[in-house]
Amino acid sequence: MEETKHIEIETALGTIIGNCTSGYKEFLGIPYAKAERFRYAVPVDSFEGKLNATSYGNACPQYRMYFPQLDNPERLFYYREFREGIDFHYDEDCLNLNIYTPAEPVNCPVIVFIHGGGFNSGCNQEEPFRGYEFAKRGIITVFINYRTGIFGYLTHEEIQNEYGRNGNFGLDDQLTAIRWVKQHIADFGGDPDNITLAGQSAGAISIQYLCLDHDYEGLFQRVLMMSGAGLFPKFALPRPAVQTQEYWLELMKRAGCADLDELRALPVKDLLTAVQELKQERSDTTYNTMPVIDGYLIKGPVDQLIKKPLKIGYMLGYTNNDMYAPVMAFIGNQFGTRNNAYIYYFDLDAPGDSNGAFHSSDLRYLFGRLSASWRPYTVRDYEVSRQLIDYAAAYAKTGDPNGPFRPQWMPCSKGKTKILCFGKERTHMGTPSVLKLCSNMINKGEPKAEIKEVQ
Repeated sequence: MEETKHIEIETALGTIIGNCTSGYKEFLGIPYAKAERFRYAVPVDSFEGKLNATSYGNACPQYRMYFPQLDNPERLFYYREFREGIDFHYDEDCLNLNIYTPAEPVNCPVIVFIHGGGFNSGCNQEEPFRGYEFAKRGIITVFINYRTGIFGYLTHEEIQNEYGRNGNFGLDDQLTAIRWVKQHIADFGGDPDNITLAGQSAGAISIQYLCLDHDYEGLFQRVLMMSGAGLFPKFALPRPAVQTQEYWLELMKRAGCADLDELRALPVKDLLTAVQELKQERSDTTYNTMPVIDGYLIKGPVDQLIKKPLKIGYMLGYTNNDMYAPVMAFIGNQFGTRNNAYIYYFDLDAPGDSNGAFHSSDLRYLFGRLSASWRPYTVRDYEVSRQLIDYAAAYAKTGDPNGPFRPQWMPCSKGKTKILCFGKERTHMGTPSVLKLCSNMINKGEPKAEIKEVQ
């Protein structure tokens, strides 16, 4: 076990105290913005005194504070995978990020990672969000927190009247964090002109939305979207903000709040209790707690905007037992083929149970955190993890994931789908069986599925 020491660095923001070993440096819980409830974030541009960034920051308040529901098999499953044994602290002052750098960083490529959680949960402290393996490969990783659930996606006419836009606080937080990284990452040894956005599930979908606005040209150079790239069925696309206001007015009525100011003053427990009660009675909660068309961050219908995404590098992937795996394959392959993306299919079942390569299972491989899991991972698992990290590191450096000691990864081109398969015995270019289901969907029309909250 390497000895961890404290280190101080001078930045334009002030002095920051972090942790370091002979192999990496880490700066945890750095506030990138401040935001009052149901107000848009204001970037942090200086610290008072020295900032102690040696421990994790707050996570956004979410249902599991008071309603962990570990009797729910799915909730218990993801709790065991990514949260068991970790102490989380929840507070509305949660707009912070964690930075991991090589021991001697100089103009390093940067990966900014956006966590998933169905737009309703999650945080940057969960396993496996650690940047140690990428630091060994000369890459800086940044894991951001953003507002989720009601804190991230409430809409109300008073917000529209006050700001000229409505909702999308969580999506705005993400954009604020990315801009903060671009402005300040050089102080940590990063290259602000070589940023890769990465994310999984809701994080990947968020990235997809950010890739539809050409105002962000140059803000990042490429993206890696895990289990969330492509165009979802029409009923699951972002709706105009005004169409979700009815849901939140019902929530306010249940909470006994006559106006937005009263809702802003409601204690967190009372607020989340009202959300949970409403959720038990309505089946449309997921569709009301996600990004909306606000004319600002999402300027119009996504199914129209997606026809002309940013001209950047794209990498995307999905797993064999993903959430609605055929749908993920359908939308991912469709988008990836149009945009000459590098596509991977993760067909390596996680050992220890019968859940296969479940939704999010590839995260541990990407960040080299197999040994931190209860699962009995094998030599093949560790080989695939090394490959996936090496591919992603090379991609973050140059836009091309290829390099020595791993199979050639060919991108889609000229309208042809090409897929790298991480299989049980080997890694190779191929055609996964799930594509047969995709073909049936293509022949029958648009796939049908619901988006559900996970983790």
